[in-house]
Amino acid sequence: MAFENLSGKLQEVFNNLRGKGRLTEKDVKAALREVKLALLEADVNFRIVKDFINKVSEKAVGEEVLTGLNPGQQVIKIVNDELTELMGSTQSKLTFSSKSPTVYMMVGLQGAGKTTTAGKLAGQLRRQGKRPLLAAGDVYRPAAIKQLQVVGSTYNIPVFEMGQGDPVEISRRAVDYAKENGHDIVIIDTAGRLHINEELMDELINIKNEVRPQEVLLVIDAMTGQDAVNVAQTFNEKLGVDGVIITKTDGDTRGGAALSVRAVTGKPIKYVGMGEKLEDLEPFYPDRMASRILGMGDVLSLIEKAQQAYDENQARELEKKMRTQEFNLDDFLTQLQQIKKMGPLKDIMKMLPGMGGKINIDDLDIDDNATKHIEAIIQSMTRKERQNPDIINGPRKRRIAKGSGRSIQEVNKLLKQFEDMKKMMKMMSGMGRGKGFGFGKMKLPF
Repeated sequence: MAFENLSGKLQEVFNNLRGKGRLTEKDVKAALREVKLALLEADVNFRIVKDFINKVSEKAVGEEVLTGLNPGQQVIKIVNDELTELMGSTQSKLTFSSKSPTVYMMVGLQGAGKTTTAGKLAGQLRRQGKRPLLAAGDVYRPAAIKQLQVVGSTYNIPVFEMGQGDPVEISRRAVDYAKENGHDIVIIDTAGRLHINEELMDELINIKNEVRPQEVLLVIDAMTGQDAVNVAQTFNEKLGVDGVIITKTDGDTRGGAALSVRAVTGKPIKYVGMGEKLEDLEPFYPDRMASRILGMGDVLSLIEKAQQAYDENQARELEKKMRTQEFNLDDFLTQLQQIKKMGPLKDIMKMLPGMGGKINIDDLDIDDNATKHIEAIIQSMTRKERQNPDIINGPRKRRIAKGSGRSIQEVNKLLKQFEDMKKMMKMMSGMGRGKGFGFGKMKLPF
């Protein structure tokens, strides 16, 4: 995951600051020296690092900070504020044209992920009630049109294509088609190259002049590291870019591109690609990303993920069952499946405040496959057994274990943990009646 190394090193620096009752100017400068090295190792542009450290140092060595009640926390806050400012301060949303259709033009080098990102963006806009149309403007790369059609069908988005024609004409005709067929969004997937050249830029400029897009969105592969900044700068100078989408931030990348692109080009990062799923194209919030990097959690993003994963009616029904002690293994299975939609458990834990501090979440033994084993066990039960686990005796356990490919011990463990969970819910429901509650040694089964 992007920023992991940077995040770990910064948190180590700040843990040392927190441990000091008072800070001297020497303490702050030593800490900022480590911050500088961490940023450079993360592939952040050296000029940006120098400017960043100067700004933080200017604010952090003041008398008010050094003699404050929590000087370590104040320094961390200054770094957090400056990091947020570096990445753009506030979220930059897509803008829409006052006259339909709104046209977005996806540009970038070959292999950056334009086609997949175009499909994900169309899928998200569809969720917002829009009627997007994808336009196949990459007529050079083998199977590019077919790839866009596959991506489009995945998210139920129609694709306009004219085979290996003129990209400028295809783009113009796509906009006309959208007007005639009630599409209020057109996303043009343009051709890329292995490197920037005049032929590529001339074509993109001609498309831009023909369809006059609302926004030109530059797609950058985070894995390209420092070179991503050069790509962004060149595209912006020659074509004019309105926003940036950084892809593949779930890979083994140092993340410096995200910290550098905004500062070098002055153009906002609008989305980051965190994985293969539709919901893994996330709106970019500079303040939330800064909090994640510094190990301060990201509760707002966690809440949004939960809202996307959870059905409101199911949540109300579950709450009622918890209060009336009717919670059964069918309900438990539903909860597991909805938690899985939110992403890997380690990523969810990183969004919790305090979890990124002294605890290295990546070192924890959290097996996402454990939920698959639990699902297999529950799905091997009959409906009657799921609704009333008390009837599961020895022969039934043997049948369930055989059907799920798990051991009888694992079946017993799951049933025991489920009973512990029900007891906890019973105690929590008694809080209002003054009974109090305690979690004991209950462990979740994953």
